Amino acid sequence: MISVLIEAVRIFSQFLWMLIFARIIMSWFPSLREGPLGGLLFALTEPIIGPVRKILQKTPLGGPGMVLDFAPLASFLLIRIAEMVIVSFLMNLL
Repeated sequence: MISVLIEAVRIFSQFLWMLIFARIIMSWFPSLREGPLGGLLFALTEPIIGPVRKILQKTPLGGPGMVLDFAPLASFLLIRIAEMVIVSFLMNLL
């Protein structure tokens, strides 16, 4: 049962990575970004990227006037860390 949970956590993590990556790619194409698929990707990923962006705005990486948005990159890192912590916890239950 725990191995199923571990696999589910990994699949969910990969799914989130793919959604954020798709959002990054779509941000380069304004016509796609403003379409229904872009709205769906924004709705699915903003609960993760939004809080990360707010935190980064208080650091030198995301201060006012920054051209690059590092929130998706930081989100990738946080998703991977969360996955490792959860999988490690579940492995200890075995």
